[in-house]
Amino acid sequence: MNAEELRDFCLSLPHVTEDVKWGNDLCFLIGDKMFCVTGLEGPFGASFKVTDEEFEELVERDGLIPAPYLARYKWVFTDKGDSLTHEEWTRYISQSYNLVKSKLPKNVLSKLQ
Repeated sequence: MNAEELRDFCLSLPHVTEDVKWGNDLCFLIGDKMFCVTGLEGPFGASFKVTDEEFEELVERDGLIPAPYLARYKWVFTDKGDSLTHEEWTRYISQSYNLVKSKLPKNVLSKLQ
């Protein structure tokens, strides 16, 4: 996975928007809530939300660490595009999208229909 592939995949999900935050981070959002973040410049890196159970398992893998500032919310970070297979990337990003979407208020969800 690289930044362009990640962007293409994230934007293929329904109702996803993108925004630049903190000057250099490209954030992918559902209902104005982030589900994936990557850098605009420099080497590839990405953060995304996982389940509580997966968090412990994933941070034990080579190339994945607790995401700075977001680890308490069970986000992981990798700076290696090959730390996950393509299938794992799409599964975890889709799952992150769904985890964040499931926590959106009903009034926000109704606007996404």
